[in-house]
Amino acid sequence: MSTELLGVLVTYLLTLALAIPLGKYIARVYQGQKTALDFLAPLERLLYRISGIDPNREMNWKQHLLALLTINLVWFVLAFVILLTQGSLPLNPDGNPSMSPDLAFNTAISFLVNCNLQHYSGESGLTYFSQLTVITFLQFVSAATGMAAVVVLFNAFKERSSEKLGNFFRYLVLSCTRILLPLCLVIAAILAFNGTPTSFDGKADIVTLEGDSVQVSRGPAAGMIAIKHLGTNGGGWFGVNSAHPLENPNYLTNMTELVAQVLIPIAMVIAFGVYIRRKKLAWTIFGVMTVGMLLLLVPMLLSETGGSPTLAQLHLLQPTGAMEGKEVRFGPAISAYWSTVTTIISTGSVNAMHDSTMPLSGAMQLLGMFVNCFYGGCGVGILNYFIFLIIAVFISGLMVGRTPEFLGKKVEAREMKIATIIALLHPLLILAGTALACFTLTSYPEADWAVKPSAWLNNPGFHGFSEMLYEFTSSAANNGSGFEGLGDNNVFWNVSTGFVLLLGRFLPIIGPVAIAGLLARKRYVPESAGTLRTDTATFGFMTLAVILIIAALAFFPALVLGPLAEYFTIY
Repeated sequence: MSTELLGVLVTYLLTLALAIPLGKYIARVYQGQKTALDFLAPLERLLYRISGIDPNREMNWKQHLLALLTINLVWFVLAFVILLTQGSLPLNPDGNPSMSPDLAFNTAISFLVNCNLQHYSGESGLTYFSQLTVITFLQFVSAATGMAAVVVLFNAFKERSSEKLGNFFRYLVLSCTRILLPLCLVIAAILAFNGTPTSFDGKADIVTLEGDSVQVSRGPAAGMIAIKHLGTNGGGWFGVNSAHPLENPNYLTNMTELVAQVLIPIAMVIAFGVYIRRKKLAWTIFGVMTVGMLLLLVPMLLSETGGSPTLAQLHLLQPTGAMEGKEVRFGPAISAYWSTVTTIISTGSVNAMHDSTMPLSGAMQLLGMFVNCFYGGCGVGILNYFIFLIIAVFISGLMVGRTPEFLGKKVEAREMKIATIIALLHPLLILAGTALACFTLTSYPEADWAVKPSAWLNNPGFHGFSEMLYEFTSSAANNGSGFEGLGDNNVFWNVSTGFVLLLGRFLPIIGPVAIAGLLARKRYVPESAGTLRTDTATFGFMTLAVILIIAALAFFPALVLGPLAEYFTIY
């Protein structure tokens, strides 16, 4: 077990060692400084020319959001049409059918918003054409969208007072060409050389050691798996995601995929400090996020490596910990680390089944998504954290008897209203959605639908409630993982989570960008002896307290009804 824990430590330290220089590089890219990848400039100019974009045209925060929402609408329409007609399109050697309208609606939105919630199985639900033109494409641009949005925040605090916040399309293209694509090539090469398929052939007919004839799905998977982790997307090429032996063949690929999904979220925090020339603030933010991550990781490690108390009561030895739903080639420790980072970050990929983890681990997974700002997704992690930062600044300012300020800009009523609405939106979407599902299940269990509500849950009682809570939490947090005992491929879940996906993605982007834009045009107030410092450990703990009070306590009753109640029934 000590070897497994060492693997967790080495994986995290390697991630940090790569993220720090990457963060400095990202800052240079967005600042327009010289980098080693400047040879890609002609390709970028060609993209601008074809699209009719002037990358030098400055935008204010409203123009940024208009550009972001408009281009995302175009991508949604294209994805929806392709998924509806994929059965008749080329690159379909396995003859997979087109999606139903409600499933296509859910899938197009899910990948558009960087959630990658999958109400289908990858091998049978998609064709190679839709995997590449819809899924892989959206995994690139959805990650780039979040990164481009956070640069607006960078620009807002780089200059003392300005409404010129750069060009959204320029940041979008640079995120793809200078950051995501080069790193994906490296990751995909590691996966391909370790056995992840890269061909366009259909299913392979093989005979197992037992003599059974089976078909094994293949396809150009390595590239999609690379961006699914690097872009904190998480959708699996195969149904069981990175628990599949072709999607994640060995410990090296497991470590590669783990590093990839945490790399950019940490690097963006470093880039923020370098970009606005406040490195101490960035390290304070990183420290708060890391403490939050450890508060979730440690209980999960103890829970999963300690084994199941139910089996212990039967006097069964569990020397390797709780192994239900886990791959022997990985073990419980690194699986617990994966479960932690994939839920605090909006990746949502899995190398073990979350539905089979211990109840305390399920509570930690939910808490990671409730908070949704410990590292977080590509760019949006900082945007989510920024909301709590503004609230912490406001509360702290009132406590010391001064007008709240952040980086020389006064935080006033308008900014606080936006921050409060966004902070309360997350629990509203999750709890209202779960309440609606519970009401439907208990009041109309035998409704004459294609899938009756009584058939939704494979697990009754507390765990069944947790499955429904997890589904809406994963949707609102743009995560995509799931307690897969829930039967979710039906009109109710496809449509309801589809709308939660949209609101849970774009409103938390619109809110912080609007606050940053409003603050950017305010008069700069020089620091004085009475200025509240936001780059200290004291303020960091204040921010952590605000996060825990607002984001965690709002969900305490739901946790009690679900994973905590289940926990006390088996201990």
